[in-house]
Amino acid sequence: MPRTTDGDGAPVPQRLLAAATRLFAERGYDRTSVQEIVEAAGVTKGALYHYFGSKDDLLHEVYARVLRLQQERLDHFADADEPIEKRLRGAAADVVVTTIENLDDASIFFRSMHHLSPEKNKQVRAERRRYHERFRALIEEGQREGVFSTATPADLVVDYHFGSVHHLSTWYRPDGPLSPQEVADHLADLLLRALRA
Repeated sequence: MPRTTDGDGAPVPQRLLAAATRLFAERGYDRTSVQEIVEAAGVTKGALYHYFGSKDDLLHEVYARVLRLQQERLDHFADADEPIEKRLRGAAADVVVTTIENLDDASIFFRSMHHLSPEKNKQVRAERRRYHERFRALIEEGQREGVFSTATPADLVVDYHFGSVHHLSTWYRPDGPLSPQEVADHLADLLLRALRA
């Protein structure tokens, strides 16, 4: 049975994911071997296959862990007992911050999603669709209440915001002039301006 932690107490799955994320970001998914991942993580191939069935499983988990975090946080904002404008703004800013905080994961995913098996690709698309539908429901709630304009369909507003989010990895730099929160605030404000009734 593979050890679940190393000498420092770091769980083996975390070490594998950290190594895979770093290598996928540096070299690309298709140019990274399983051997390189296990060497970087300091474990055996047996340990990798104990926790992940394949390199494909690692790629899926790189993205799935960020999506799980973002879904949990979106649910928190959506369920809050606050005005719809505040809930949507919070959710819109939060997805920007969490994407920037996990920029390697996001960039790996968008560069490498086509490497996923058809089954995992379908699963990820369903998880993303669930997230986008919950986000869209906030916009539709505000439109029903007359807080947001109905001039632009909610689907288009969602695509507009997430188009910006999905391209963060192509231009955002940690040493740039804007902090993650400042970028998030600007993009959330743009979204709300587009929705003002």
